[in-house]
Amino acid sequence: MRKTGKITCFVAGIALCISLAGCTANTDRWAYIHEPDKEVLALSDNGKAVFKGDKYTYTKDDTFIVLKDSSGASFDHRYVMDGEKMIFYERSTYTRDGGSASDGIAGMWRQDNGWSFEFTSEGTFSEEGFFVGRYAVDEAAGTIKLMYADPIEDSLLYYSLDGDELTIDYPWPMVHVTKEQ
Repeated sequence: MRKTGKITCFVAGIALCISLAGCTANTDRWAYIHEPDKEVLALSDNGKAVFKGDKYTYTKDDTFIVLKDSSGASFDHRYVMDGEKMIFYERSTYTRDGGSASDGIAGMWRQDNGWSFEFTSEGTFSEEGFFVGRYAVDEAAGTIKLMYADPIEDSLLYYSLDGDELTIDYPWPMVHVTKEQ
């Protein structure tokens, strides 16, 4: 090959590398506010996501981020942008531990992992047996507002109740990851 042919191939190779670098996806990396260096959620502008180490494709609008796994199952997560923070809602289901469905949300609710909520008919709550305060239910909006006794910011949970199962979308404040992963 002549010298001009080698130069042409070299220039073409560099141009290809530059163009491919420009096509890489930008990724928003999020961490819980209490662990800002540990990535929990990564959303790439090419529609790919990683949540807690699992790979998904995703779509989003102004209210929900919908993650879809390789089997086609989808998981919708509410989110709210608050400046540079994101409030990301994670869904979990609790089972009633005593009482009856006629009590509404009043009663003790537990998960297999030990997490719990207790809501009294007097309007008080206990979260994990540690965080306490008052609560208010808006059945029409499907929300529970937790007003903590400690100097903790109030939380708004989304919920649904089906017999002895209480499903809660719990808000987790997130920030951009503070170090590269």
